[in-house]
Amino acid sequence: MDTINPRNRLKTLKDLLSKGELSTQEELVKELRDKNFDVTQSTISRDLRKLGAMKAIDSQGRTIYKLSEEAPNLPLPQSGFRHLIVDIQENGSMIVIHTSPGSASLVARQLDLDSMKRQGIMGTIAGDDTVFVAPTSPRKIKHVVQLIHAEFA
Repeated sequence: MDTINPRNRLKTLKDLLSKGELSTQEELVKELRDKNFDVTQSTISRDLRKLGAMKAIDSQGRTIYKLSEEAPNLPLPQSGFRHLIVDIQENGSMIVIHTSPGSASLVARQLDLDSMKRQGIMGTIAGDDTVFVAPTSPRKIKHVVQLIHAEFA
């Protein structure tokens, strides 16, 4: 196998993700190194973004990396995803949801924030451990925060 070619690395990473067993970038680095790819955590982070990979919760409640098209098919365990949310803050114009590292996209997707336009959300941006929620109006912030709390309470 040509381990220098980025396409081969991405294909191998995609194969690893499709198994749904790895939960950290360090595990992905180890697996790729075992397959003779010279990678770092930074390389894996960039590759995960390129592939559209995201954190998901498997049927046993473990957080794992999945390709984005696979994630909606995973059922949420009984414990849900509450443990991924660190806190929720607002400053009168924006709401910020802090999550555990790598979980912001999963939390935003599971809360289905982008579909809450009628309840007062204009849009969202999910980073690594932070979800920015833009309300339709500053007057709606308290209501939106209550809705978010209700979703994961």
